[in-house]
Amino acid sequence: MAGARFEQVTLNRADLRRPFPRGFARRLRGQTVSQLLRRGKYLLATLSSGDVLLMHLGMSGGFRVESTPAKRQRRDPDAALEYRHDHVVFTMSSGMTVTFNDPRRFGVMDLLPVKGGSHAAIDRMGPEPLSRSFDAATLAARCAGRKISLKVALLDQRVVAGLGNIYASEALHVAHLSPYRLATTIATASGRPRPGADRLAAAIKSVLTRAIALKETASYRGARFRVYDREGDRCPTKGCRGTIERAWQAGRSTFYCRVCQR
Repeated sequence: MAGARFEQVTLNRADLRRPFPRGFARRLRGQTVSQLLRRGKYLLATLSSGDVLLMHLGMSGGFRVESTPAKRQRRDPDAALEYRHDHVVFTMSSGMTVTFNDPRRFGVMDLLPVKGGSHAAIDRMGPEPLSRSFDAATLAARCAGRKISLKVALLDQRVVAGLGNIYASEALHVAHLSPYRLATTIATASGRPRPGADRLAAAIKSVLTRAIALKETASYRGARFRVYDREGDRCPTKGCRGTIERAWQAGRSTFYCRVCQR
């Protein structure tokens, strides 16, 4: 999409998680993508008009990229069920078609105008976990005084941007911290980092870097996780005799070892 112009925009329904903004397709047609960025779990396409196209995959969404001629020639009845969830189709001047497919329709697309182009979710977002600005001190300052569980705190995008349920469980296991520990316990009364904050900040960077290298996130059930979705397996921590357990926190599954995570 970067450097390409929107030649055609097709909306196969009026909404995703929320309705598309008024004039969505019209405002995109003819515009060129000058830059494509990411912030947390959002994709941001800066347009030649000055508007910003904001996109979020939700739980089940994804983009399929294919050459426009190949898409037009495709006639595969066996794939009809998959294609019925093609909700947004961008035909680009690059000769490629970018299709947003989302079976559960939890995704979001919005257009941020040139003037006042802020978005509440992005404005409140914390530091990027792989940035230099994210370290033990930053994490401790954002957890100080918070009387909620550490796992729930990590899912708060104001604490750290883009860290989801899977990698919160993974990072807590690597750091040997219980998901039930209070978030405030990794910081001193003045908000300075305790040893747990050092371990957790390093673990977050480690598990995300590894995931990117292994390209795990396309299908999480086929991924090689330490604890996520490993209920009943032996804990992978060397020398630990614990077993991976599953629990529920804030409506999400948590996988952890109660023996080595304290």
